[in-house]
Amino acid sequence: MTVPRPAGPGYLADPVLRPATVADAVFTRLRDAVLSGDLAPGDPLPGERDLAESFGVNRHAVREALRRLEQVRLVAVRQGEQTRVLDWRRTSGLDLVLGLVDGDVLDTPTLTRDMLEMRACLGADAARLAADRADPAARRAVMDAVRAYDDAVSDIADLHDADIAFWRAIVEASDNVAYLLTFNSLVSHALAIAPVPSDHRADELLDIASHRQLAGHILEGRSADAHRVATSLLTRSIPLLEHHDPVTPSAAGERT
Repeated sequence: MTVPRPAGPGYLADPVLRPATVADAVFTRLRDAVLSGDLAPGDPLPGERDLAESFGVNRHAVREALRRLEQVRLVAVRQGEQTRVLDWRRTSGLDLVLGLVDGDVLDTPTLTRDMLEMRACLGADAARLAADRADPAARRAVMDAVRAYDDAVSDIADLHDADIAFWRAIVEASDNVAYLLTFNSLVSHALAIAPVPSDHRADELLDIASHRQLAGHILEGRSADAHRVATSLLTRSIPLLEHHDPVTPSAAGERT
């Protein structure tokens, strides 16, 4: 039996599909409506009962989806008042981006470039700090990581893993907890180094000499040199993206 649904905006037009959970589907539908502008900042959302009827789901699923929308600061939920859409460009954080790695698309065509720029800034400053204040054990860990990187050069899959391990050693050596937590968040998702095909990053990945040089600068405490070499390595992929179609997570075949 088909349950009739009231007519409404596009994001209410169809019943939700059931991927992982019903709440996931409701969350995704509403999130995408906010990010695409179908729901504008300040717009009120329909009540739980209306949303449940429109999506053909139970109210518990709607309630869970609204809780998640509130967590990523896409909506404001106030007891006794209508739930209203927030301006995600002013209220949301990196956790919103990290929820888009399974094929969802944020309405920002420069997202991959933006993530690479963030990676470059974080990595270069972490290298500077590592050279400036890492303890001897952390410096040795960076040297061990670059030797493992050197050994992995013959296999691209191993090289990707070694690349993450190398930068992890540098971020840990920087002794900056905020950088480390950001790095961990990125590494646990497809945006660890942004979803860029390997050919866009080949010059960076295969430049073993610069990786060795960077590790040496950190070992010897040359912070300005470490920052310079890290910046050179981490920014090489960015100009390539400026002249190619934007790479979305679903289209990216390689990630590190």
